[in-house]
Amino acid sequence: MQIFYAPGISGRTFILDEKESKHCIRVLRMTEGTPVRLIDGNGNLYEGFISEPDSKRCMISISEIKSGYEKRNYRLHIAISPLKNPERFEWFIEKSVEIGMDEITPLICKNTEKQSVKRERINNIIVSAMKQSIKAIKTVLNEPCSFNDFITSSMQGINMIAHCSSNSDRSGISEVYRKGEDALIMIGPEGDFSDEEITAALRRNFIPVHLGSSRLRTETAGIAACHSIYFINL
Repeated sequence: MQIFYAPGISGRTFILDEKESKHCIRVLRMTEGTPVRLIDGNGNLYEGFISEPDSKRCMISISEIKSGYEKRNYRLHIAISPLKNPERFEWFIEKSVEIGMDEITPLICKNTEKQSVKRERINNIIVSAMKQSIKAIKTVLNEPCSFNDFITSSMQGINMIAHCSSNSDRSGISEVYRKGEDALIMIGPEGDFSDEEITAALRRNFIPVHLGSSRLRTETAGIAACHSIYFINL
């Protein structure tokens, strides 16, 4: 059953925006009475059907609402350095949302080469990945934040920094994280975190972790961290 994004939905009907309406009627060739699903980004899944098939203002009538759809008992926040190649960063965004991610912060570190992200494009990728994986809660994309500002902000749950340096002991995520806890994991840039950044994070009680014996690309490390938390919580 086709899924559409419906932010701000209320009541028993919803009119898709022009982009979604065109996709629904002209591309998918849906007609009156076709069953569809809507997600609002706030955790609700709506079952309905097309009541007015207009390619600019397609109206959906709601027949059932499922609140708290597949709500998890933990939150996952990954702070990750943007990449010089934006396609690789966008790949991380897409796959992490499909696995299950609550919040993403682009983290500007000493070795970060690209210090900005295309927010509109990334939010479109987030919505597309939500629909693909039937996620009813929209992943929050924060503004880019400097490393020092980020580690001094108030954060709940267990806070981890994944790095490759051999200058400090590191544990596997499964050794320090317990099922049901909120988790924050920092992933560094292609040149890894600097020694000064690692030391500063440890002073703020971040727990140093590794993601296995291989040296992973930034985007791969982000996916590995995301899946580790997901797997522990199955």
